Amino acid sequence: MEQIWKDLYQAAKAVQKPRDISERIFAGSVAAAIESSGGKIYTGVCVDTSSSLGICAERNAIFNMITNGENEIRRVLALMPDGKTGAPCGACRELMTQLMIGKYRSIQIMLDYENEKTATLGELTPEWWI
Repeated sequence: MEQIWKDLYQAAKAVQKPRDISERIFAGSVAAAIESSGGKIYTGVCVDTSSSLGICAERNAIFNMITNGENEIRRVLALMPDGKTGAPCGACRELMTQLMIGKYRSIQIMLDYENEKTATLGELTPEWWI
């Protein structure tokens, strides 16, 4: 496995701290780490609310990247509550496609860390806005 995937996994694990924020908000059950085209790692955690105001960990990490002046993604890793990795949801995929129109297909996604299984966003989302 490439070292960058190990670094992304450890970065996500470092911020994954499931906790109650208030009686209506829970955060940190899912954590994400992304590598920007500049080679930096950005992290985020999910924030679940009792209304639709929450956010996925992947989008949180992407917004962290944008806040820090970058706007292109190379790799994405999402760490689930059980310690396994999984694919981004449809909303996260949509954000990535809109962010990198014409280039999103090359973003690498870690599907199964234990078995070193990756896919590109193009494989997961072959057609956008048909």
